[in-house]
This record gives sequence, structure tokens and C-alpha cells, in this order.
Amino acid sequence: MVVPEGCTCGSRIHTGPRAAEERFRGLLEAAPDAMVIVDDTGLIRLVNAQTEALFGHRREELLGRPVELLVPGRFRSAHTEHRNAYAHNQQVRPMGAGLDLYGLRKDGTEFPVEISLSPLDTADGLLISAAVRDVSDRKAAEERFRGLLEAAPDAMVIVDDTGLIRLVNAQTEALFGHRREELLGRPVELLVPGRFRSAHTEHRNAYAHNQQVRPMGAGLDLYGLRKDGTEFPVEISLSPLDTADGLLISAAVRDVSDRKRAEERINELAALVESSQDAILAKTLDGHITYWNAAAQRLYGFTAAEVLGRHVSVLAPSDRQEEITALLERLREGEKVEHFETLRVTSSGDMLDVDVTLWPTRAPDGSVVGACAIVRDISDRKRAEAELTELYEQQRHIALTLQRSLMGTPPAIPGLATASRYRPATQGAGVGGDWFDLIPLGAGRVGVLIGDVMGRGLEAAAVMGQLRSASHALAKTGLQPRQLMQALDTVVADLDVPDQLVTCCYLIIAADTGEVTLCSAGHLPVLVVAPGDDTRTLPSPVNAPLGVGGVIYEQSCSTIARGATLVLYTDGLIETPGTDIEDQLVELVATLDKLATASPDLEGVADHVLSTLLADADGHDDVTLLLTQLPAAPLATAATDLPCDPRSVPAGREFLDKTLAAWDCTDRTDDARLLLSEILTNAVQHGQGPIGVHLCRTDTDLTVEISDRSHHLPQPRLAAEDEECGRGLLLVRTVSDGWGVRPTDEGKTTWFSLKV
Repeated sequence: MVVPEGCTCGSRIHTGPRAAEERFRGLLEAAPDAMVIVDDTGLIRLVNAQTEALFGHRREELLGRPVELLVPGRFRSAHTEHRNAYAHNQQVRPMGAGLDLYGLRKDGTEFPVEISLSPLDTADGLLISAAVRDVSDRKAAEERFRGLLEAAPDAMVIVDDTGLIRLVNAQTEALFGHRREELLGRPVELLVPGRFRSAHTEHRNAYAHNQQVRPMGAGLDLYGLRKDGTEFPVEISLSPLDTADGLLISAAVRDVSDRKRAEERINELAALVESSQDAILAKTLDGHITYWNAAAQRLYGFTAAEVLGRHVSVLAPSDRQEEITALLERLREGEKVEHFETLRVTSSGDMLDVDVTLWPTRAPDGSVVGACAIVRDISDRKRAEAELTELYEQQRHIALTLQRSLMGTPPAIPGLATASRYRPATQGAGVGGDWFDLIPLGAGRVGVLIGDVMGRGLEAAAVMGQLRSASHALAKTGLQPRQLMQALDTVVADLDVPDQLVTCCYLIIAADTGEVTLCSAGHLPVLVVAPGDDTRTLPSPVNAPLGVGGVIYEQSCSTIARGATLVLYTDGLIETPGTDIEDQLVELVATLDKLATASPDLEGVADHVLSTLLADADGHDDVTLLLTQLPAAPLATAATDLPCDPRSVPAGREFLDKTLAAWDCTDRTDDARLLLSEILTNAVQHGQGPIGVHLCRTDTDLTVEISDRSHHLPQPRLAAEDEECGRGLLLVRTVSDGWGVRPTDEGKTTWFSLKV
């Protein structure tokens, strides 16, 4: 005799045996679950129809068979032990008591089950009633739930109403650093920083009594705790789950560290924008203002409430409205406008000089949706710039006045066509070390000098002024070019200016012969432009710049065609920023080739050269350009050699008389004979032969040169009343229109000139 599930152990049935058994069988068949009654040896004594349907066995196939027939083979040994243990410790075990149990169908398939056990004490001994329920559908639902849980992008933590963790997903393991088995069954406060745990327990209990869905990020600053002890900001959404096992709470946990950092950065940038000393405003592409910081209010005088939504043209003067339209169009095209200087108007109508930088703002897809502007008041800077410009112009005027006074004004030399240009440096005060000079040497000879003191500024100008004065004085003594350079090298050394170098070029033009004697101290080559010929370089030995010291300077002598033009210049003409000096020199030669004509306009040539070579030059050094055209040939020349003998004096006078008569130039014959006699007498008495006499006539002058082989240069002196000599040079100086003595390699040449 057996009792149905639900009767406690020790109960007995005292009704009639057959009636009671029928009633029990009726109850068994009416049970919703499969019912299996086994004895204490594990043999099946009774089953219901649900058992047949569930396991696929007919009733007669089960009765008297071991209950392990319904258990998968892998569990049978353990099942026998559990069954024997239950027989010795009989108790009611409710359905689904936490065990994963499986049944075995006749066709060999397994399926998950829940089993509730009840002991039945009968007259035939102990029977055990097992109610078996197929939970395949529920297990499948649970698996789907677990799959959804694992697929969730956030960490999912499911806790019961006591706060114990019942389920987590892989994201929880990754986020908190705990393995799953370290979390299951542990209080959820394990994942909460210690400083929040007491409050968290209260919040959890309160939520259990007021269950509602709380969305992610519901205004709370929450933090999670990793296994390594680090904290991180989180957002948590809560959802109550009402299950057969009671209330469960699902918590979706999201790490918002990156977002918090971004928010902090945004807040920091917003604070910087608001505290900026520059006005910052934003606007739509059609020009309506959408943002206005405190600095903008200070700059323009408008409050944010007064300008937000208004068109940005309210900030521009009436004559600058088209400028606003043009800037907005550039922004629509995605262009950034940097440091645009313009005028803007304040709320009181005052004008402001401002520097504006504008850039387009873009949507995530890259399209331009608006614009921002940074506006800086540069009124003070503009006033300072104007004052500095005025001061600079004053200083530049003073400097250029000083420069011109140091350079001096070269004299106009009859018969010598020249054109010169000087351009001060474009940086600094414009004072530099360039200079040039034209020095009349007499006897149809002209000295041409050009130089460049390295560097710029007052120091270079001061050195230049001293060198120009010294070179001019030395040239007037008749020194040859190499001798002049040697003397100037000493002058530079005596100036005691550290690391001071000077390039210089000195040449002497002899009008009667077309001979040019040249010495260059590291200066750029002199160019010769002759009609009908290509521009060429005037040959010259390579010498070191002045100031190097210990240099023996050499010179060269060339004969060039009448009407040819000599071109002298400093490095500022061909050494400009971003150019190669060799390329610029080629450009200069090409420019001069195009301008070579039979009678070139030197002034026009000078202007064209500067405009060509310095067209785009910015930041160039000071520039000097000098064009000198050789004078026309003299009308006539004559020469003779005489021995160093007293008889040469009358012979010289006779040569002079015949030559002047032949030239029909007898107006100054007496003066010429007197002066020739004095100089010839000195040469015979104090010089060495042979003695050369050279006559040259131009439209305006007669020049007589007497050369001898003595290097002793005669000096005028005052003779005593009782002396018979010492008055010759005084007489020459008094009667002639010009005279001089110049040293030569062979000796010296004394000359005088008379107007005719």
C-alpha cells in the first residue's frame, strides 16, 4: 500500500486494501508529472501513464525493473549510492532542489528533469515516490537567457533579494577582473568600493521594496571596484526579474571612464574658452551668433543676451559689410582664415582694430555646419606700430643722411659719363658699408673706386666713412691701384675692428690710351659692356679682402674699346634671399647684353638693372651700382724720348713748338714752353734717362707729361732770396691749370695741363 506525494513519512492507510489501492492508483494517474514508485531495493513497483509518455516505455516494461533503467548510464553508479543514502535518511525533497538531473528515454535520448522524492511507509515496507518533470523547455529558455546575457555589450550582474550574485557574464569578468567562480554566491558589495558599501546595502534593500526599471546613467555618480583595488566610474541600469526562485535583480554595468575623461576635458576647455582674454564667438553659416564668451562682452560691450541670434554684421562698420559676406563665403567652402586684421565696432559705436581668426566647424560626416572666431583687440599694437614706424622713419632718415654724408658726392668729371644708384638695406636702419668714389687724377686720368664693408649698421658705416676718406686722399697722391690697396689694408688693420673684412676695387682709366689698370681686393668682378659685343669680365688677379693682412696685392692692365661701359657693383645687387649668387650674376650679364647699344642711356640702364634684379627682393643688403663710360679719345697725341742731358731741354722745347704748331694750338705756347723747360730741367738735374715727353690735346685741355727713371718725387718748396733754384715747381703750380706727380713702376711722371 502506498500514499501519494505530499504525505509525510510514517503515515499508514487503514481503509480496505482493494478500495485504498484503487483510490491511490486513481490519484497516481491524475498527477500532472510522471510518478515512479520504487521499493527500498530500487525496483519499480508502480508507474502512471505520464511515465510511459515521458520515458517511452510501456508499463509492463518498467514494473519490477531497477529504477536505473530510467537513468543515463554515466549517472547510474552515482545514482545507486544516492538512492541507498536516501533510504537511510528519508525526507521530502521538493521539485528542483538545485541538482542537474537527467532522464533516459527508451530510444536512448537524454533530457533534463526535476525530481521530488517522498518516502511512503506501507504494510509492505518502505516505498519511495518520485515525481519526475521534464524541464527541457525551461532549460532551453535558461540557455537562451544565458546566451543573451553573454551577448550583452555591458557587464551583467544578476543578484537575488539578499544581495548574493547568482549570474554574471564574460563582460563582468573582463570589467572587474574576477573569475566567474569568484563572484557567484558572493555579496554584490564585493564589486563596490569600501567607502560606498554601507550606503549601497541600504539602496539595495530600498530597491527590493520599490522595484522599478532604472535606466542607465540616472544622474548618480557611481563607481566600481576591480579585483586589483582600482576604482572606475560606472553607469548602472537596474531591472527586477520575478522568477520561480524569487526576486532577482539584473544590473547592467557600463565603464564610463573614457566618457568621464572626455566630459572633464570638455568642461576644462569650456572653462578655458570662458576665461580666455580673447573674444570667442560661434555662428551659423548664415552668420547668426550662437555663442558669446565673457571676453567678447568686454571687447564689444554687448551682453550675450543682446547678440545671441543676431547677425554677425552688427559688429562690422557699414563700410565693411561686404567683408563679412566674403568671410562667410570662405568659411562655407571650408577655408580657415588666420590673422585677418580689420575694423570692428563696439556697442557704443567706437572703432576697434582687431585680429580675427576664423575656422569652419564640421559635423561628424565632415560637412561644414558653422564657424568659430577668435577676435583679439590690436588697437594698442596698431598705435605702437604707428609710433614705431614714425620713429623708424626718423631714424632711417637720420641714418641715410649720415650715410650720404659719409659717402660724399662724387664730382662730375668732364668727358666722363657716369650713372650711380644706391639702395639702403631693407632691414634695420638701412645704414651699411657700401661706398663708391670718382677721383680726377689729372692728365686725362680718372680713378674709380667701389667698396663694401662687411655687415651693416653704424659700425660698418663708420668704417666705410674712414676708408672712403683715406682712399680718396691716397688716390690723389697718384698711387697705383695695387699700392692703394696695400695702403688701405694697413688702414683697416689700424682701425682695430675685430673680424672686419672689406672688399674693394680700384681702377684707373687713362683717357688717351683707353687703358684701365685694376686691382681688386676680394670684390666682385668688373663687367665691360661694349657696343656690338657680349658683356665680359675685366681681367683681374684674385686678391684677398682688406683686413686679412700679410697680402701682396697685384694689379692688371687692360685696353678696352672707346665707348665701352664699366659696370661696378656690390654684393647686395646679386646676393638676395632665396637666390643663388652665381645665377644672379648670370642674370645681370644677360640684362646688360640686352641693353648694349652704340650710345646707351646710362641712367636708364641703371634703373632697368635694379628693377630686374631686385624686383621681388625682400631683406636685401645695401646696394651700390656704378656705370662709367670711357671718355672719347683725345683729339691728338704726340710723344718723344730724350736723353738725360742738358741739351734735352731745348730739344724738348723745339718738339713742343713743332707739335703745337701742327695742331694749330699756339695760344698757350709760351706758357707751355716755360713749364716744360722747368720740369725738363729738374728731370735732367735730378732724374735718370731716358726722359719721355708726352703731349695730349682735347677740346678743352692741353696736357704735357714728362717721365724719368727716378723714383724721387719732387716737392714744391719756398726758396730763399739768395738761392738760384727751388722756384720751378712753384712756377708750374702758379701758371698751369693743373699739375701733379705720380709714381710709376719705372720711376715717376710729372704733368701739367693748360686750358686751350
